[in-house]
Amino acid sequence: MKILLTIDDTDNLESAGTGELCEIIAASIEEKGWGSCSGVTRHQLFIHEDIPYTSHNSSMCFRATIHEDHLESIITYASHFLETESAEGSDPGLCVCNEETLQAPQKLIAFGESAKKKVLTKADAYGLAKELAIHLSEHGGTGDGVIGALAGTGLRLTGNDGRFKGHHQIPSNAETSTVQELMNHPGIDRVEDINKGALPLDTPVFLSKKVKTVLLDHQSILLLYRDPKDQQWKNCTKQHLKGY
Repeated sequence: MKILLTIDDTDNLESAGTGELCEIIAASIEEKGWGSCSGVTRHQLFIHEDIPYTSHNSSMCFRATIHEDHLESIITYASHFLETESAEGSDPGLCVCNEETLQAPQKLIAFGESAKKKVLTKADAYGLAKELAIHLSEHGGTGDGVIGALAGTGLRLTGNDGRFKGHHQIPSNAETSTVQELMNHPGIDRVEDINKGALPLDTPVFLSKKVKTVLLDHQSILLLYRDPKDQQWKNCTKQHLKGY
């Protein structure tokens, strides 16, 4: 069974971030032998004065392959974890979606895409979750995090939204690698320029700051840009990736 597990609104400005809590849940699923988990992705939602959020209004999601017998245990564990570990003043929400039984994925995707452009309500989220038989629950505060949790699930489902949390360590004695060397990294599926074009495998790439990947075509993609100052290919910075 393949599931998507998404959480939202678990932190405050002094606490561990939602992404860190999501990683702990994923690691615990694997430690308990319940399944295997993919990387956590961050999904940017609408910024608006009517939407309370800590800093960036984003939700965090990962995919897990599990045995169906462990589904309820995962939901129970994640629910208790959010209730005990979410920060004071937060409004945590949890979404767990069985991809294999999801009847109308386009409705869930449409909800996620709407959450990037307009204000949605808990009633909107709960109504759709009930219609699609998706687990959606709130675990403190106002519970408004259910909106972002459901939206993040829809966005991850597209396979074309979000940045992977953290950055990749590239084993190299130099600051320059080739496209081929970067594609050999276990956390990188493909290397492209930011305009989605392929590059020759022997193209030299100057690595600067944190090497981060984005979710495109359901893969972990490293995007590069050509620096107009020195014409070198470089890994995209956080500023370049703001749209993901």
